[in-house]
Amino acid sequence: MRGQVVRNVLIVSLILAAGIGSAAAQGAGPFTQGQADAGREAFLSNCATCHGKVLDGSGEAPALTGSAFMGSWGNRNTDGLFKVIKASMPLGHPDTLGDETYAVIVAFLLQANGAQPGDAPLTPATSVRIASVADGRMPTALAQGLSVAKPKPPPARRAARTVKLGITVAGKVAHYMPVTDAMLSSPPDADWLMHLRTYSGWSYSPLTQIDTKNVENLQLKWVWAMTDGGRQQMNPLVHDGVMFVSNNLDNKVQALDARTGTLIWENRVGPVLDNVSNANRTMALWQNLVIYPATDAALYALDARDGHVVWKTQITTVDNNKIGGLMVVHGKILLGITRCDGRPNKEYCFIGAYDAATGKPLWKFNTIALIGQPGGDSWGGQPDAMRAGGDVWVSGTYDPALDTTYWGTGQAKPHLRSARGTGDGATDYTNSTVALDPDTGKLKWWLNHAPGESLDLDEVYERTITHNNGRTELITVGKTGIMWKMDAVTGKYLDHAETVFQNVYTRIDPKTGVPTYRADIINQKPGEALFSCPSAEGGHDWPSTSYDPKNDLILVPLSQSCFQFGGASQMLYEMPGTDGNMGRLSAYRASDFKPAWSFQQRSPFLTGVLSTAGGISFIGDYDRTFRAVDTRTGETLWESRLGTTVQGYPVSFSVDGQQYIAVTTGTQGGSPEQKPQLMLRGEVNRPENGQAVYVFALPRRHH
Repeated sequence: MRGQVVRNVLIVSLILAAGIGSAAAQGAGPFTQGQADAGREAFLSNCATCHGKVLDGSGEAPALTGSAFMGSWGNRNTDGLFKVIKASMPLGHPDTLGDETYAVIVAFLLQANGAQPGDAPLTPATSVRIASVADGRMPTALAQGLSVAKPKPPPARRAARTVKLGITVAGKVAHYMPVTDAMLSSPPDADWLMHLRTYSGWSYSPLTQIDTKNVENLQLKWVWAMTDGGRQQMNPLVHDGVMFVSNNLDNKVQALDARTGTLIWENRVGPVLDNVSNANRTMALWQNLVIYPATDAALYALDARDGHVVWKTQITTVDNNKIGGLMVVHGKILLGITRCDGRPNKEYCFIGAYDAATGKPLWKFNTIALIGQPGGDSWGGQPDAMRAGGDVWVSGTYDPALDTTYWGTGQAKPHLRSARGTGDGATDYTNSTVALDPDTGKLKWWLNHAPGESLDLDEVYERTITHNNGRTELITVGKTGIMWKMDAVTGKYLDHAETVFQNVYTRIDPKTGVPTYRADIINQKPGEALFSCPSAEGGHDWPSTSYDPKNDLILVPLSQSCFQFGGASQMLYEMPGTDGNMGRLSAYRASDFKPAWSFQQRSPFLTGVLSTAGGISFIGDYDRTFRAVDTRTGETLWESRLGTTVQGYPVSFSVDGQQYIAVTTGTQGGSPEQKPQLMLRGEVNRPENGQAVYVFALPRRHH
């Protein structure tokens, strides 16, 4: 490891302490009741979105109360907790709240773990062993109050200004052809109509104007600035020379002239949120509608021609549940729900269908197997109310010939099996590929890729449909970096390849694909730290793969980091054998998973891969570089430095005979950006603003 990286990790990582603090709370704690009350409000405004109102954790944010917290922090002192929180929180904006606010948050955490207030205020220098004043048991009255609490608006540092909602720029698309079901099944070469362009999830353009011989002449044609803030991971859509983009922070949808970047219309549907909002990675087009999933879980249908709201459906109002991926099949909007992780469970994560013409709900498939259902006996006897997870936050794919839609699901919650109480249960249908009938939601089959997963290494990502070996096959890569292949008709496991170093599984059965976990993962105890390669950054995460059918190559953006996981903290470190390179792009032959080429670099890749029939593939990274590589060899043929991190999903389209390449920049990219950012701090610097769409093309003389 290089010294700089070691220093960064030690400064910003949350380092676990050995042993569980078992001492009962004794006497008054080193804080006042006033501090605890102020800390409660500060926590709800700045921390609860990730860690949960009742401190039970959500997604990758650990629980901050109970045995997990005490196991990690019981034998450490309050000044250490203060330093760690200040150095790393709020996520993406560390050391921005002021010492007094960080101190009262520590006071609140102590009270939430059973400590009693005293007369002396807590200061940054206060050093008291946490297990000497706290026992991990939240007072009942506090728990009840938190469960119904309504967080105050975030501080002005992060709050968006009051803005007008609705149509903010009026305009009309001059000529717009409705997007039919037939067009979705076989898109015009010039268009990009859905997430990853086609039902098969290839992220591949058939356009050939830009190729290996002329890509070096690619030049910037226009830039459109977007609303800064929020988790901008957007996939522009293009039809009939019109580009549709969405802005995460203020839920603003815009129609642009795809050739010039001129704004046609704009509708800010709202709400206008702070910087910690849910990522909305894509929209959908159908007939004359733009389907937009807002960050408050409202689903909008806007008229693509002028932006007015045609209908609105509130998909869920439960806690912080959000809309994940979506697509349109047979006039039905298929979408997934994410963030549904709390227990007792108020609403299971699900894949649902809604009438694209009206927004009316049609069917729902819960991604948790309940008692009495197939797979319902895989939860270690847990009652239905204590089964959670299975988030669906990436869009599915669809095979028209088989009339089947394929979706990935996230892990069971809580992450650790020791906290879930599921024992060795597989926890179906989490971390699985599920195959559904798009008209009824009926389950055709499922395949659980990581039975009983326990390290926040989910398998939710795109299911790429390919046709090889005389059959229809599905390919997907999860956070472990395992690339899986299965039969699209039956769900039978066919093959796998390890794309990055992993030490989670000791073996994978070559016939069934069932992995065997390390013994310490199987036998884990509450509060115990576990080491994992890859980390929750994921060997592969939301930056999507691309399949080039001309060369039968699947291109995979990969991340290379490891972590210590468990309790109430994490520590990141470099993956062995990488020489500190956290970003990697690798190509494999889809038919037999034979590696074709690979290259790695220090900064992680933060876009999906776009491949084209011109033999070029495009990808962007944390360090602001957008590059074109030769699809067959991986050789970099062109690159450009953009305003900030290149983040999202690049697309290609054509207008008036000219091929364009579009990509977005953004910040707050979730684990693939936030975890390596900790190790890159002070080494790789990028602006925290500058979210935009960049569009490139060849000069006319090079056509």
